[in-house]
Amino acid sequence: MKTKHMLTALASAAVTTLTLSTAVQAAELRMAWWGGESRHVATQKAVEACGAKHGHTVKGEFTGFDGYLEKLTTQMAGMTEADIVQVNWPWLPLFSKNGDGFADLRTLKGLDLANWTEADLAAGSMNGVLQGLPVSTTGRVFFFNKTTFDKAGVPIPANWDEFFATTKTIKEKLGSDYYTFNAVKETAHLVTILAVMQATGKDMVDPATNRVAWAPEELAQGIDFLGKLVEAGAIRSQKEEAADGNVNLFEKPAWAEGRIAGSYEWDSTYSKYADPLKEGQVLEPVPMLKLAGAVTDGVYRKPSMVFSISKHSKDPEAAAEILNCLLNEPEGIDALGTSRGIPTSKAALQRLGDSDKPEVRANKIVMASSGPVVSPFNEHPEIRGAFIDTLEEYAYGQIDADGAAEQIIDTVNDVLAKFD
Repeated sequence: MKTKHMLTALASAAVTTLTLSTAVQAAELRMAWWGGESRHVATQKAVEACGAKHGHTVKGEFTGFDGYLEKLTTQMAGMTEADIVQVNWPWLPLFSKNGDGFADLRTLKGLDLANWTEADLAAGSMNGVLQGLPVSTTGRVFFFNKTTFDKAGVPIPANWDEFFATTKTIKEKLGSDYYTFNAVKETAHLVTILAVMQATGKDMVDPATNRVAWAPEELAQGIDFLGKLVEAGAIRSQKEEAADGNVNLFEKPAWAEGRIAGSYEWDSTYSKYADPLKEGQVLEPVPMLKLAGAVTDGVYRKPSMVFSISKHSKDPEAAAEILNCLLNEPEGIDALGTSRGIPTSKAALQRLGDSDKPEVRANKIVMASSGPVVSPFNEHPEIRGAFIDTLEEYAYGQIDADGAAEQIIDTVNDVLAKFD
């Protein structure tokens, strides 16, 4: 009997020792982020609450957006980055083109990844390795001025065929100075991408080859679609836009008065475009307009930013506990609120509750729409610049759609080759 009791006691002691040895010890961590004053205050409250809950100390390192990339680049080169790092999504290829720039988040036990869809996790991955957890997800969505359509006696279109028919009616009833849409520079770029995505079901970049996935004729059709918008009088020509100077859409009187009745913008910018409208006008987010024969909605959906954990962190599991608390646990969710946009985490969305606000409805459209996983290379400065410049050449008749497509593909592939 004594032997039996002794064995039991030894077994219990072994379990206790094992539990203690595998528990995350109290750690001193650093966390870096950018933002404005409201984000700084919310994040400091959140890290304090999460630190107290899990027994860790978290020192915040926060700045404005300007200079953050340069500072992070220097820290990454010197292996002195913070344990938890806020990273702009398009920067992932810059810091982790092979998926080894940050810790592999799938290996950390403290993170509940079930709160993200596999598509969300794929968007935060490089070379198949999870390098950042999407904090919030944003995407392009259609905003239409309902008041303008009501004035013309037509409904807001549900697809592109209806859009072109409605455009004709609005111009006949309200005047030739009315336009149903806006597509300038970045928006023109993303409308072209939308058209090609809908037709092919493919993102611009093939992740397997790290080259352009589209054939020249597929991209040419997307560029032709942009030309069709001009021909139909749906959007102003590049020459007309240039005559106005470099003026944002939400600053234009034609937008405020409803004479430009729609655009394709980030869901999170609803207020930026709704606030300038004259009294009585209503801006509505609407489901994706699809081309005939489209194989997908073609939504351009991406993480607005991600949180990564340094691969040089001395306490990665402690960092994982804090990060999980910030994004998935009540203490972090309540403190952060929507300071970084509408959260991607299912737990955060459920806790913050439902809302019928237009920006929430816009985000729901983005999240419910289908489309391929978008590569952060779409927003590489050289790639975006080449795309926009070539579309301007096309708009001025300096190059046709076929030539523009070949020029864009060659330039994009040259940039992508640098990341092989």
